[in-house]
Amino acid sequence: MPDSNDLYALDLTSVTLVEACGGPCSEGCVVLARIGEDAWALGDSKRPDREPLRFSTAELHAAGIDPARFGLAL
Repeated sequence: MPDSNDLYALDLTSVTLVEACGGPCSEGCVVLARIGEDAWALGDSKRPDREPLRFSTAELHAAGIDPARFGLAL
């Protein structure tokens, strides 16, 4: 598992965040992107100015977040 400091060192400038909505997306959605091997960025479409949080794959699974729901492969 990558160190959390290493995750925040990864560049997000060319990353595309993908939305996954459980209902109407008029109020915003969770957005996710793969940012490296075993590294993910998780953000909020309502707050695009906020830097996304960074997680390892194990941390996403522990939080119950499935990248497949976003159309992203592991």
